[in-house]
Amino acid sequence: MPVFERVSRYPYPRATVFAWHTRPGAFARLSPPGMATALKPLTNGIEVGSETELLISHPLVAGLLPHVPRRGMRKGAPIGVRWLVRHVEFVANERFVDEQVSGPFKSWRHEHSFTDGPGGSTIITDRVTWALPVSIPGGIDQALVEMQLDGLFAFRERQLRDDLDLHTRLAAPPRRVVVAGASGLIGTQLCALLTTGGHTVTRLVRRSAKGQPDAVRWDPAQRRLDVAALEGADAVVNLSGESIAGRFTRAHKEKVLASRLDATNTLASAVTAAKVPALVQASAIGYYGARRPGELLTEASDPGQDLLAGVVRAWEAAAQPAADAGVRVAQLRTGIVLSEGGGALAPQVPLFSVGLGGRLGAPNAWMSWIGLDDTVRAYLHTILTDVVEGPTNLVAPRPVTNQEFATTLGRVLHRPAAVPTPSIGPKLLLGADGYDQMIDTDQRVASQKLSESGFWFAQGTLADALRHALMR
Repeated sequence: MPVFERVSRYPYPRATVFAWHTRPGAFARLSPPGMATALKPLTNGIEVGSETELLISHPLVAGLLPHVPRRGMRKGAPIGVRWLVRHVEFVANERFVDEQVSGPFKSWRHEHSFTDGPGGSTIITDRVTWALPVSIPGGIDQALVEMQLDGLFAFRERQLRDDLDLHTRLAAPPRRVVVAGASGLIGTQLCALLTTGGHTVTRLVRRSAKGQPDAVRWDPAQRRLDVAALEGADAVVNLSGESIAGRFTRAHKEKVLASRLDATNTLASAVTAAKVPALVQASAIGYYGARRPGELLTEASDPGQDLLAGVVRAWEAAAQPAADAGVRVAQLRTGIVLSEGGGALAPQVPLFSVGLGGRLGAPNAWMSWIGLDDTVRAYLHTILTDVVEGPTNLVAPRPVTNQEFATTLGRVLHRPAAVPTPSIGPKLLLGADGYDQMIDTDQRVASQKLSESGFWFAQGTLADALRHALMR
């Protein structure tokens, strides 16, 4: 059977690196968003006998095929294949092994071995032995699988090294953090990052929390939240709100605003009553308005006057009562988050992959972006350092023009990017207002305040961020 092996090195003690792998969020942090969705969590960590059921997909496939409800899966789950995996060996600080019980492979065995490296470092050897149900003559199948594995394990190596670096630099005692919006793209990764750092997460969920010891039910639309659920928390993170993606109908615009105000009003009142020290509040660079050509936008810049600027102003104002009561409120004005698992990048990748990608909007208009993993690390930095307060731009230090973005994405994917994407497609998808607010934008936003707080960007250039997001 074919064997894939990768050796990676980390400048941290073996016990530290192994312990990271035993924590609840490890699998989520090591899985590129959009590739593996846990249908059932691990039954007993990585101990022998522990099982998990996954939905294995590929972001390219998910982007080309519709998301449809299927029995046993959450609504809108991507097209994919079920994969049941069981842990069969475990030796503390030395190794653990998982094998496929059922799924897309004829057989699959993944051995993780941990040994001491020079200078107190750790060497991880990942060895995967696999076989497909059907072989393709000429070894094409083996080449394709190995190419995917090579990209996946390069992603995992970067992810683990950067996360360990962040946890080491912050060196914070364990905190308890309450997260609203924990199931979203950012929330899922933030919860995983917190738990791999040894922190405790309480998720606020709208559906029943029965059988979920880390969850508490709330109803922001009715302003219902048991204040007792927040007592003793060190911070509350508010990522809750209707996605702005979608056609900008009147109903959609009302949902976008109402969902943010309901959640923020509810949480601002609750953190004040529970005396929680910090509220870390999602916000957006839409505060500055869709088009600010020729300006470098800082937190002191005037707000815009268009649709989304109004939403963000009201959103931030809803958290002000908590700040007035002495709570440290940090409002993270987030730029365009890059991930193949969702957001603005995901729908562009299929077009580029088939050679039809190109820039969106005016070529010289500025785009302020940030990688998904730098986004969640900045949230953790904000939670733990206690120095980030008030409006803070959450963008990478090097914004690019639309043309630079398309050229770089094409280069990373080894595809052309010469022909602009016609506006008719985005306009049909988003409507005239959506195109105006989300595509026809020009925002050059500064990240100086975040950098001066001590935050270090692991993906400071667009090429770095895209290579990581796309497993290149």
